[in-house]
Amino acid sequence: MTHDLDQVFAALADPTRRAILTMLLEDDMAVTDVAEPFEMSLAAISKHLTILTRAGLIAQEKRGRVKWCKLEPDAMRTASVWMQGFGQFEPVNLDAFERFLALELDGDGQSDTPER
Repeated sequence: MTHDLDQVFAALADPTRRAILTMLLEDDMAVTDVAEPFEMSLAAISKHLTILTRAGLIAQEKRGRVKWCKLEPDAMRTASVWMQGFGQFEPVNLDAFERFLALELDGDGQSDTPER
């Protein structure tokens, strides 16, 4: 499992690969469509896709003459479960944080922010 997590985090370390994953959240995409918004060669995009595939974050399949990319959420889920084990990555209650800041900034404990 450690090797798998290493590959997932290494793949996620690159902003181009994170952008590709975000694009694939919408739907499967042809490799040429994945490459379109980036200012780099198709060969460079293919290298990024290979890293994402090896990490298990995406799958690639050939349909006719076109290679398609599909998001594979299981590898991301494994990384998420691992991070949640530390307890530091729980969702932040932004409403409570906003109330706390309002009280702290007001100084006398009275907030101008209406309760929600």
